[in-house]
Amino acid sequence: MTTDYEVRYAASPKETKKLDTQELRNEFLVQDLMQKDKVKWVYSHYDRFMVGSAMPSDQALALETIDPLKADYFLERRELGIINVGANGTVTVDNQKVHLKHKEALYIGRGNKNVLFESDDVNAPAKFYLNSTPAHTSFPTKKVGPDEAEIVEMGSMETANARTIRKLIVNSIVETCQLQMGMTQLKTGSVWNTMPAHAHDRRMEVYFYFEVPEDQAVCHFMGTPQETRHLWMANDQAVISPPWSIHSGSGTSNYTFIWGMAGENLDYGDMDFCDIKDLR
Repeated sequence: MTTDYEVRYAASPKETKKLDTQELRNEFLVQDLMQKDKVKWVYSHYDRFMVGSAMPSDQALALETIDPLKADYFLERRELGIINVGANGTVTVDNQKVHLKHKEALYIGRGNKNVLFESDDVNAPAKFYLNSTPAHTSFPTKKVGPDEAEIVEMGSMETANARTIRKLIVNSIVETCQLQMGMTQLKTGSVWNTMPAHAHDRRMEVYFYFEVPEDQAVCHFMGTPQETRHLWMANDQAVISPPWSIHSGSGTSNYTFIWGMAGENLDYGDMDFCDIKDLR
């Protein structure tokens, strides 16, 4: 079997404020994504959100069910979002081949039984970043390129948070049950990805950081506004952000990150902003 998985249980603000650095990393940081010829999953009990990766090189990789799903096949009761952060590859969905270039996204709805991941060149593998959530009905498979996204320019150079947001798998672009995904790219000279910070108690979120230079890092901030914590992160790592937590980060250089959300609603603008001066 080419699939590895682990389960992460939900932690409350009361528990989290008592965690030391390593305990915090064990609880929320996903470090070992993008393993050659492996499908990797972390099954979170926050909204049953799954974050994972598939990096086919010498062989094609199948989307296999895992024991926590208690399902005959992975998408029996789930939907799936994919963004390719590597070289060109192909995703086959029940005999339909979809070619994904760098930074192109694909939504796959509930009920598709066979999904296969392949790279066009074994020496330049595709790196498929995966998010999955429970789904109550089936919506059509749809590919979305970076230029087909809903694009928003935010921030400024003066506050070091000038960034381009591409809403790829959101309800204004793709019909989904609850999954939303997009990509935010920081402009040269900017390092803050979401500032002012915000939380949204109706939804949880996962951040995946990539295009982080090898000798640089991102400091991701989480916790309640009055009890913030931080995690130092490297390239191709993800962090689980609970509904009660802020999510924001600052890098030692510019970078790109993918955000994925699930929960009570599909309103991207449903955010509880935190005044910068009130953060502790």
